[in-house]
Amino acid sequence: MVELGSLETTLALLDRLLASEVDGVDEVVPGARTVLVRFDPAVIDRAALIERLGQLDVSVRRERGGSMFDIPVSYDGEDLGEVADLLGWSVAELVQRHLDAVHSVAFTGFAPGFAYMTTDDPGFDVPRRRTPRVRIPAGSVAIAGKFSGIYPSDSPGGWQLLGTTQVPMWDATRPRAALLAPGDRVRFRDASKGAVVPVSARLEPTLVHRVSGSGIAVTRADRPVLYQDLGRPRQADQGVSVCGAVDRAALRIANACVGNPESSAVLEVTFGGLSLVPDRPVTLAVTGAPCPISIHDANGRVTVVPHSRPFAVDAGEEVTLDIPGRGMRSYVALRGGFVVERTLGSASTDTLSRIGPVPIARGDVLVPANEAATFVEPEPLVGQMHPCAGDVIDVGVVPGPRTDWFTDDSVARFFSQEWSVTPESNRVGMRLSGDLALERRDDAELQSEGTLFGSIQVPHSGQPVLFLTDHPVTGGYPVIAVVAAHHLDMLGQIPIGARIRFNPISAFDPQVKELVR
Repeated sequence: MVELGSLETTLALLDRLLASEVDGVDEVVPGARTVLVRFDPAVIDRAALIERLGQLDVSVRRERGGSMFDIPVSYDGEDLGEVADLLGWSVAELVQRHLDAVHSVAFTGFAPGFAYMTTDDPGFDVPRRRTPRVRIPAGSVAIAGKFSGIYPSDSPGGWQLLGTTQVPMWDATRPRAALLAPGDRVRFRDASKGAVVPVSARLEPTLVHRVSGSGIAVTRADRPVLYQDLGRPRQADQGVSVCGAVDRAALRIANACVGNPESSAVLEVTFGGLSLVPDRPVTLAVTGAPCPISIHDANGRVTVVPHSRPFAVDAGEEVTLDIPGRGMRSYVALRGGFVVERTLGSASTDTLSRIGPVPIARGDVLVPANEAATFVEPEPLVGQMHPCAGDVIDVGVVPGPRTDWFTDDSVARFFSQEWSVTPESNRVGMRLSGDLALERRDDAELQSEGTLFGSIQVPHSGQPVLFLTDHPVTGGYPVIAVVAAHHLDMLGQIPIGARIRFNPISAFDPQVKELVR
């Protein structure tokens, strides 16, 4: 994470990095005053990267062209009154000044189609909510800090809500899926006064329809089952996180068991409760959470099959995955793969962004792809540990980038206290609860910056949120630490009711480097 002095300098550094001036940089995620840099350590190490960044000239920004959009808004937001009070304005003045301002797209992030817009009215500067909402409806027009934004889909968030619009921010059927791009400008129009623009019938991103055909019937699905692969890397510039299987090691092992390429799509099953009946002989493997697996034939015979090994299922037989005693996510691979639609190069379902295939439900039919496969892996491969509710799991973390935003006592408490996984957890993130909340050094507002799978963000409530694969690309609460890479897959198997103890594997070590200006 590179922190800079202003939005202008941040965008100048972004321009240099996008111009491929640094070898080994895989992806960059801009924030209001930061740039998150993902790099390949096989090409460039951390010290060399810091040295190279310090040599970049950020004194000049390239001009960005763009379009002007008029977007009608109904000013009916839940936070209108509170925001007006924070700014010392009346609600009428707040609405009028929001209408009079010109809003410019500085960068995109958080979610597909979410644009961070600066304004030419310096009066707009409000804090985020102390506790983020679990769900903000698609089309919500909101402000936080000095930015305005429009939520492209239903999602959690901490911005203050001013109103709603029916204009879709993201539509994968358009040539440019995101309506707004850096350099574009927006004028909001009062929908109550007849401001109307043509809009798509779909306001929020829509999951891909099911593939039709014959194959494997789903006769039981207690909870939604998702197609997952290795996700969508290098799409952060569109506000799209990597997504993919939460336990990637289990996905790779499942595909190895049946001879598929490691990136083939599999079924991600949460807490078992799945039954499948093929109309032809198939070879399957189940990995991840060790759920009981049984095959029922037409004569009523029941065969128990091993976990993490390939097994054959004849036409008409029913294979069932029951609730695992440990862990929570199991992965089902089919030799030859599944026929599944891809969005942005991946078959993964992103539950936050609502892109990818629709969840699999009872009554669906899964279509075998019959793609070329190699030899199967007959012996079980070693996967991650699988905790159960009540267990205490040690998770290694790297402190930063915002550890110094918290009091010394809170930093010590973060590492010494056990954190319970709450029922509000999902693929977006694990919401944690501790006996004592974490406290910041002051009430300063953090401007939006990039986040990662494994980032541990702390909202004003002081109770951490540990981001998983469907996390927002950017966030506005300080990240106290990031889970070490070797423990990321394990996060996908920690169930509700388990407790986490964070262990630092390195010291908090921010580096200061002067950039060329």
